[in-house]
Amino acid sequence: MSLKKTTIWQPLILIALPILVLAFSLSVGRYPVSIDALASALWAQISGGKMTTAQLALVRVRLPRTLLAMIVGAALSLSGAVYQGLFKNPVVSPDLLGATSGASLGAALSILLGARAAGIQFFSFLGGILAVLLVALLDRLVSRRASSVVNLILCGMLVSSLFNALVSFTKFVADTETKLPAITFWLMGTLSGTTLKDLGVFWLFLPACTILLLVRWKVNILFLGDDEARMLGVNITLYRWLIIACATLLTSLSVSVSGNIGWIGLVVPHFARMVVGSNYGKVLPASALIGSAFMLLVDTAARMLHTVEIPLSIITAVIGAPFFFFLLLRSKKGFVS
Repeated sequence: MSLKKTTIWQPLILIALPILVLAFSLSVGRYPVSIDALASALWAQISGGKMTTAQLALVRVRLPRTLLAMIVGAALSLSGAVYQGLFKNPVVSPDLLGATSGASLGAALSILLGARAAGIQFFSFLGGILAVLLVALLDRLVSRRASSVVNLILCGMLVSSLFNALVSFTKFVADTETKLPAITFWLMGTLSGTTLKDLGVFWLFLPACTILLLVRWKVNILFLGDDEARMLGVNITLYRWLIIACATLLTSLSVSVSGNIGWIGLVVPHFARMVVGSNYGKVLPASALIGSAFMLLVDTAARMLHTVEIPLSIITAVIGAPFFFFLLLRSKKGFVS
């Protein structure tokens, strides 16, 4: 575990990064907005003053979308970082225990049955939770005495494979004219159509994020291994399942509001470690801040690069795959530790 000395400027830069990207994202688009116009629109919203049509569009369409992008990016990056520490594996991502596959199945089934946006989000979230509960049940059956990291990973792979097969079957039986395109587009990830009401999901994200940040120092101990953690008096089972529960909540919520967006939870924690070192007390908040800025840049590119909005997972894969290959080249051992 490599440690880096933190300068006074480092946390300030990390905090300023998503704020600057937010200002940039709000000011660019099909209809560019100057900083003055942006400030006046935000002030009118806060003070309750009368707004023009352009200001209403900015505050009620572009602003909710950008804020939700930041929330989703922070949640996925935080989940990926804590999973990489918990499972001591640098190639772990938030979908390790099947939360993403379960959420995708819930969304696909709800679209197939004709549910509306709220129903799709609810069943997607429920599917992610149920998938991880199934992993926990299988792990309990396999590990008679105590849960192990290896068994959890294997059970997660099993559940993910099963749920992905069910998603494929759902697409197979879906109507090719209406349902199948809707399912396919949703699974590729999008934040289009976000409204101010959708930001209410922030209050569900907040408790899980807070808990993970409060126990981030325990991740360093769990990273050392079970025997070392027991010697230091850490309740391994309690903290392991607490972390898994919070990460599952964040992942399921993210997929339910934005669809399946890959690579962010895998790549951003590596970038955070390049900046602050491998101390998870610093990696977790750094991952959340960098992930929020990165997701916001991806969403901005998705709505600007083409006349038709590009699915988010396409852009994250195009950026994430080359960057991850760079990390492999950079590491002498073939992985980043």
